[in-house]
Amino acid sequence: MELAHSLLLNEEALAQITEAKRPVFIFEWLRFLDKVLVAANKTDVKEKQKKLVEQLTGLISSSPGPPTRNLLAKNLAALYSIGDTFTVFQTLDKCNDIIKSKDDTAAYLPTKLAAVACVGAFYEKMGRMLGSSFPETVNNLLKSLKSAESQGRSEILLSLQKVLNGLGGAAASCHRDIYKNARPLLTDRSMAVRCAVAKCLLELQNEAVFMWTAELENVATLCFKALENSNYGVRVAVSKLLGTVMATALIPKQATVMRQNVKRATLEEVLELMATGFLRGGSGFLKSGGEMLKVGGSVNREVRVGVTQAYVVFVTTLGGQWLERNFATFLSHVLDLVSHPRATQTHVEAVYSRRCVSFILRATVGSLLGEKAQIAAAKDICQAIGKQMKAVEAVVNDANSENKSGAADVAASQHVMVCALQELGSLVQSLNATASPLIQEPSIGLLETVTSVLLHPSMAARLAAAWCLRCVAVALPFQLTPFLDRCAERLNNLKTSPEAVSGYSFAMAALLGGVHQCPLGIPHAKGKMVVSIAEDLLRTAAQNSRLSLQRTQAGWLLLGALMTLGPSVVRYHLPKMLLLWRNVFPRSLKELEAEKARGDSFTWQVTLEGRAGALCAMRSFVAHCPELLTEDVIRKLMTPIECAMTMMSHIPSVIKAHGAHLKASAAMVRLRLYDILALLPPKTYEEVFIFGILQLQPNSASGSGALEHDPSSIYLRIPAGEAVPGPLPLGVSVIDASVALFGVVFPHVSYKHRLQMLDHFAECVKQAKGVRQQAVQLNIFTAVLSALKGLAENKSTLGPEEVRKSALTLVMGALDNPNPILRCAAGEALGRMAQVVGEATFIARMAQYSFDKLKSARDVVSRTGHSLALGCLHRYVGGIGSGQHLKTSVSILLALAQDGTSPEVQTWSLHSLALIVDSSGPMYRGYVEPTLSLVLTLLLTVPPSHTEVHQCLGRCLGAIITTVGPELQGNGATISTIRSSCLVGCAITQDHSDSLVQAAAISCLQQLHMFAPRHVNLSSLVPSLCVHLCSSHLLLRRAAVACLRQLAQREAAEVCEYAMSLVKNAGDKENSSININPFAPGAGSRRDIHSRHQGVNITETGLEGVLFGMLDRETDRKLCSDIHDTLGHMLSSLAVENLSHWLMLCKDVLAASSDMSTATPVGGGKDEESEKKEEMDDDTMFTTLGEEDKSKPSVAPRWATRVFAADCLCRVIMLCENANKAHFDLAMARSARLKNPQNDFLVLHLSDLIRMAFMAATDHSNQLRMAGLQALEDIIKKFASVPEPEFPGHVILEQYQANVGAALRPAFSQDTPSDITAKACQVCSTWIGSGVVSDLNDLRRVHNLLVSSLDKVQAGKGSSSQLYRESATTMEKLAVLKAWAEVYVVAMKIKKEAETKPKRVSKSTDDDDDDDFGALDELPPDSLITLVQPELPALSRLWLAALKDYALLTLPAEFATQLPPDGGAFYTPETIDTARLHYRNSWAPILHAVALWLNSTGFNASESSEEAAAAVPNSQKRATSIMLNQIPGTPPTTKSLPEINKDRMHLILGVSIQFLCSPRPEEPVEHVTSCLQALHTLLDSPCARIHIAEDQVLYSVLSLSHLLIIIQLLVTGVVQQIVRAAQDYLQEKRNTLNEDDIEDKENCLPLGEGGESGGLVPGKSLVFAAMELLMFILVRHMPHLSSKVSDSPSHNSAKSHLSEESARLVAATVTILSDLPSLCSPAGCMTILPTILFLITRVLKETAVKSADNQVPPPVSAALQGIKTIVTLPTVKTDETQKQWTGLIRSTLASILEYSQPEASKPILDEVSILTAIALFLWSASSEIIGVQSLQNGCMNRFKNALNSCDPWVQAKCYQLLLSVFQHTNRALSTPYIHSLAPIMVEKLKAVERNRPNNSMELLAVQEGIKVLETLVALGEEQNRVQLLALLVPTLISYLLNENAFASASTASKDLHEFALQNLMHIGPLYPHAFKTVMGAAPELKTRLETAVRASQASKAKAAARQPPPTVHSTPTIKLKTSFF
Repeated sequence: MELAHSLLLNEEALAQITEAKRPVFIFEWLRFLDKVLVAANKTDVKEKQKKLVEQLTGLISSSPGPPTRNLLAKNLAALYSIGDTFTVFQTLDKCNDIIKSKDDTAAYLPTKLAAVACVGAFYEKMGRMLGSSFPETVNNLLKSLKSAESQGRSEILLSLQKVLNGLGGAAASCHRDIYKNARPLLTDRSMAVRCAVAKCLLELQNEAVFMWTAELENVATLCFKALENSNYGVRVAVSKLLGTVMATALIPKQATVMRQNVKRATLEEVLELMATGFLRGGSGFLKSGGEMLKVGGSVNREVRVGVTQAYVVFVTTLGGQWLERNFATFLSHVLDLVSHPRATQTHVEAVYSRRCVSFILRATVGSLLGEKAQIAAAKDICQAIGKQMKAVEAVVNDANSENKSGAADVAASQHVMVCALQELGSLVQSLNATASPLIQEPSIGLLETVTSVLLHPSMAARLAAAWCLRCVAVALPFQLTPFLDRCAERLNNLKTSPEAVSGYSFAMAALLGGVHQCPLGIPHAKGKMVVSIAEDLLRTAAQNSRLSLQRTQAGWLLLGALMTLGPSVVRYHLPKMLLLWRNVFPRSLKELEAEKARGDSFTWQVTLEGRAGALCAMRSFVAHCPELLTEDVIRKLMTPIECAMTMMSHIPSVIKAHGAHLKASAAMVRLRLYDILALLPPKTYEEVFIFGILQLQPNSASGSGALEHDPSSIYLRIPAGEAVPGPLPLGVSVIDASVALFGVVFPHVSYKHRLQMLDHFAECVKQAKGVRQQAVQLNIFTAVLSALKGLAENKSTLGPEEVRKSALTLVMGALDNPNPILRCAAGEALGRMAQVVGEATFIARMAQYSFDKLKSARDVVSRTGHSLALGCLHRYVGGIGSGQHLKTSVSILLALAQDGTSPEVQTWSLHSLALIVDSSGPMYRGYVEPTLSLVLTLLLTVPPSHTEVHQCLGRCLGAIITTVGPELQGNGATISTIRSSCLVGCAITQDHSDSLVQAAAISCLQQLHMFAPRHVNLSSLVPSLCVHLCSSHLLLRRAAVACLRQLAQREAAEVCEYAMSLVKNAGDKENSSININPFAPGAGSRRDIHSRHQGVNITETGLEGVLFGMLDRETDRKLCSDIHDTLGHMLSSLAVENLSHWLMLCKDVLAASSDMSTATPVGGGKDEESEKKEEMDDDTMFTTLGEEDKSKPSVAPRWATRVFAADCLCRVIMLCENANKAHFDLAMARSARLKNPQNDFLVLHLSDLIRMAFMAATDHSNQLRMAGLQALEDIIKKFASVPEPEFPGHVILEQYQANVGAALRPAFSQDTPSDITAKACQVCSTWIGSGVVSDLNDLRRVHNLLVSSLDKVQAGKGSSSQLYRESATTMEKLAVLKAWAEVYVVAMKIKKEAETKPKRVSKSTDDDDDDDFGALDELPPDSLITLVQPELPALSRLWLAALKDYALLTLPAEFATQLPPDGGAFYTPETIDTARLHYRNSWAPILHAVALWLNSTGFNASESSEEAAAAVPNSQKRATSIMLNQIPGTPPTTKSLPEINKDRMHLILGVSIQFLCSPRPEEPVEHVTSCLQALHTLLDSPCARIHIAEDQVLYSVLSLSHLLIIIQLLVTGVVQQIVRAAQDYLQEKRNTLNEDDIEDKENCLPLGEGGESGGLVPGKSLVFAAMELLMFILVRHMPHLSSKVSDSPSHNSAKSHLSEESARLVAATVTILSDLPSLCSPAGCMTILPTILFLITRVLKETAVKSADNQVPPPVSAALQGIKTIVTLPTVKTDETQKQWTGLIRSTLASILEYSQPEASKPILDEVSILTAIALFLWSASSEIIGVQSLQNGCMNRFKNALNSCDPWVQAKCYQLLLSVFQHTNRALSTPYIHSLAPIMVEKLKAVERNRPNNSMELLAVQEGIKVLETLVALGEEQNRVQLLALLVPTLISYLLNENAFASASTASKDLHEFALQNLMHIGPLYPHAFKTVMGAAPELKTRLETAVRASQASKAKAAARQPPPTVHSTPTIKLKTSFF
């Protein structure tokens, strides 16, 4: 293939390959040429042009296939337009000669077609440059059009279209000729030709004025005729032509009107013409009556659908604004269509017409109008309904005048009503909460209008009105409860009107059915209300025969609807329901017989309706309350069901007796019976299964679904993808239900029965004749398929040989049936049978039978049937089972696929092949090459008009790509060939005209990209996908978006880039199919651009903008979710780099809401507005298509898109958080921006973020408000701590206080739904707790919102008028309590910090006063507490109540009986399941708050239960009594304070421990944190510790914490508290023991764990548990500690550096470890100390690593502190343990010494820490322990090494430590050290004279050393003083500089000089005698000292004149972090 990639055709390579591969090679070359010509250098092209033209024109006569000829034509035209045009006329003449040629053979045809294609391409590309040659060309084409066959006709017409396109108005002279010749072909028998004519005429009407003036009616009639017997493609093309011509006639294009004086058509005329087609079809106006009668008077369905589509095109072409202005006219016209008697001749036809009209309204109003215009449209629809209803009422009230016409009007009006109401419902539902103005404006009266239709005489209209109400209620849930109440009230008032009973019950049922779509539900009591109304209706049904039918139906309908509310409601009414069901049916056979004897036809009708209703309610129960279906309930249900089954067998005789009008009711009973049986487990009714389930009758009801066929569907869930439920007519539904049931039952019947049934089926087929036979067979096959599927799902077999035989005969007979649907069914059935039988011999027999048939048969029917059978066999048996037949199957199918004479055979065989490839998987690998080459050959030769063949080829290609799979990445020769073949195949299918084929191509490319991403060329794929985004075919849009979604997942940036390249390339091609930029020159002159291709409007918002725009137009769920995903992927990979672009996108989308709503957008005043000016232009660019296309502005973003945009905003914030700190730091962001203006940071867009969140949070739409509040919360959380660099001490969010307050306020208003209020509470607490607001008054505003909601909570249950389910109130109240809890927790934290601060503040004020002003502005530390304090008494009570509820609700199911019977403080028993969730969300902060409160009050807050009960409203009294642990009902006994406290403690601990034992994975980490903090707080208070320690609870807490290593820091905190609690407890016990006079020896047991033996019992021991946990933490962070881990081979010896978090953790752990021994007895200590010491020393070793800044890591200081704690333990000094103890300490020191041996492999140890450890031992332990020689030497070595260290820091530290050792009180210990180390020191210090310090660090070392010497001098006895001073003084004097040196010395050197001088002047007076002696001995020292003193005094005097003397720092500047001494 690579050889094909050259500018000239490589003829040598071509000659060398086989004949079969040549077409592919040529096609590949043409593809390459197509890409390269555009990019190539013009001179190169001109050089080779002659040769190229020769090669290309040579190809014309080589009979190229369709894709090749199109590419060839395109390349030739491109070549001429780039190169020279000298020879273009010669080439044209050549083509014309070929076209004129008389050769009509099939072999010559491709050449002719190629010539035709070339002519078209020339004119399209070069247009007027070809000048005057066009009349001849056109005549030539038209001449050959007359004699051409179908392929030629369509190709010529397409060429003519291109000629017209290229020439524009210049071709006017030919327009009439073309029109005349093309016109008759619109009714051609070939569908492809019809499509081509429609396209050609569509092009023609752009310029040919006569088409939409004089010829308008003829064009219309022609189009109607063309639609008769048309297929989908023709309907699309013709409706486009018809719609566009009509639109042009109404509003002609400017240019053409200027040229000629044109009479414009009026809207009425145009609509009238369209209506003729809808109502009369293609028969026209002129035909005689006789002919009309012959046609049968009914309009052909295809015509009606086509005209419907044309209406949509007509309106779309005129655009949204036109529709807005003319909506009333259009609406009344469309509704008149459906009220016309010709549209509603039969019921089925009427339903069909209704669906057409609904489609017109949905497609125009639903997608072209923005939300504002939709509201206006809804008003118009309301008025239309009102007008109709008035007319109907007039007729109904005027009953006496027997006017037939009136009755007819009423009948017609029902259809108008249905269409209008359905559209109104759909509108309101799509507007959702944005529709609230519609409901609230009394002038519109939407609800009154709709409810008035509930009294319409026709059932269809009543049902539609009920449906519309359901839509309104789902859109505006706050209307649901009022609606229900209103309907119930009207039902009661109008009990005597049959319509009212029926209408209002429909409405109530519909509303109940809608509840599941409203998350907040309805109050529980409404269920009781519905049951009582229904019971009442059923009870009174018999009283009044005029009403009995309606009342029965209504009662059961309501009960059925009630079931949809689910088990929580139905549970309470179940016993009553079971009773009602039992009473409807006769109890026994005797009663049934008696019933038959009694009764007239009316009572039978009522009885049957009642029983159907009861069964329907049962079905609803079984479907919606599966949890309640216990064995017992099923048994009770079976009694009435069995009666119904028995009754069904008696029905025929009843119908005979009382007349055929009972048939419908009987059928209804049968339908309901089948429905419920299909839902129940079959084993319950096997015995009573009635044979003869199938009624066999022809069905023809597609497209005729309507609500009135089955009223119960008004409350059922709608199947996905349908807007309005449309159950099929009763006859069809019964068959469908019986088929479904047959499938369920068949696997459970005995073999004997199966055989009977199958034989019976065969008999039925034989009996039936003609059309009826087809229908019967279809039904039977569906049933058999259903049964086989059931068998497969149940994993059971078909049965013995005779059953198989019977089934086989049935199936095989249909494989040769002429009806294709039956052949399909038979093939499927055969495959399923093979699957169910599952025996190799059976499969082989089947396969062989089909093989033989296919080899011998020549007719299309059997070839297609048997090839499908092969495909299905493989598909259902799978690759393994059918492997041995693979070769034969494939070879046969490949042969069939080449049969060019019959496209049908090709289609079926290719489809089967695709099935086989799919099911064989890797086994197919061997056949890939031949299959691929066949697919390519067919793609290159099959005419494009055979779309089915191409669709199957696409499917095969996709299956092959999947089979080869990841291998496609390889580079082997075979793989490369396969891959390039696949790519060529994709390229061909991509260019096909049929949308399905294109969709297949896209999915193939998508697969290829998945397996071999490098080989898919995105630069061409992405732009083609973008073009498809605006396709009118849903399938194509779906495929394009699905593909983009996958591409964006990996390569989002490239995808966006290539999409933007569309914009750049489109500017130069005036004629490009992509209308990118409306302002581009040339676009303006063709407003009709969309009539050719819907333009892709990619503006500078890029692909993202287009996708956001699509979200407003698309309704398909899958498509929208894919768009969401695509945008999500793009966002996550691009948003951070390109912030402002994405934020602008979101802002543009969200800003739409502020136009709609009354909420004014927040602006930061004028300056912001002026910035917004330049944005405005982008804004208009984004939303409209510029001026020229005024008629088609795109729609403002709808609410769902805005919600998505708000979610995107939250995601952007999250992405930035993970990206770069500067996004949340204004100072950093600004400085980065200065360095590079391209940098963009989130914090710079804060005002936009707040504005967007504000716009969303104050919108009409509830979902948007939720999203807005969420965004606001995220913004507050992320930006709360960002400081404002210009005003120190402030944060940036402060300036947005007003906005936050304003966004929150509406959420607390009375009518806000609970979920929004709950969310707003959350935001409030975040805002108050964030610490942003510093002014109390500002804080009060938000605080007051919380206070107001707290009042609501205290109002108690059931006080407010309820709109929603009780659990909604629970949610709201708990949210309020949770918010308060969070605020309280923050307040206490601030207060605590404030309490620990003052000490520090007082210190700092001494030093500097000026630093303090920043603090004045802050909140006084206790202000938050002052806000919370007044509410605390009430809050604490409510919190405890909530915790109590939570504790009860988390009890396992087996304790359900212990729950209080009428709910808790905040939940009712009915809503217990939903309430659990809300408690789960809010218990943690409440728990924390309660713990804090108890701790702060010191557990002294007693509330005697009377007070408590008085303070809590009535409904909560009981809860309080429970809270105080009493049985409800007993008189409250006052408990003592300790007891109350103990209960509270247990409550808190219980809740915590229960949670920590089994944390759910979905619980957020914050809960765990809160829970542990609460425990921590509790253990803080002394009295709690005592309570708990008594209780062994501690142990359980510890063992739990094990599970929670997630949040280790907190865990360690809690453990620390526990240890502390235990310490206190022991201390107390010890004290009490000491007080008792201890006489008995017994009593003197050592206290603490471990007793005397020292054994710790796992499972009981607190210490053991703690150690286990701490070990766990340590090993997790430092795996080296565990011998298991470090021995394992995978263990990596390289030490990782601990993160800061881990370091803190390890430190905390070590600290606790060192505290543990204090809990043990001495013996116990000895047990645990080895472990503890080992761990501590190991931690020291691991973490004491040298760092650059000499910081001491926390674990090291903790370890040192721990060593100190342990070495100084007081308890261990008992006699028994002394020896052991000594050994322990010695070995610890030894191991530390060993660790500190320097090694090359280890990281450099921090000598300082090790030395410190050694010093600690020396300090703390007695000399007899450590005075061992070996240890002593080791220690001294370490010190020596340190003294000789080259690092001054180490020296300094070493001196400091030595100082402490030398000063040790125990002389025995310090003396050896002084002896061994002092000489080295003196040497070091003496050396300094030659090597003066260069920096402060070295200086510090020297100073420290001198200090040690001074100390030694001080320590020495008087007689040795002189010797010691003789060491010190000369050293110091040697540091002094003479005057010349002093001037030039470094600062460090000068400081040393100063230091020495000071010290000398200090020593002299201290030891005057010795000092003199020394000085006297060395006179040169004396002179040096004297000069230095003089110089110093002189300089001081000078300096004194200038400034006050500086303080000299004599203290070392660096201290150890922790002082250990």
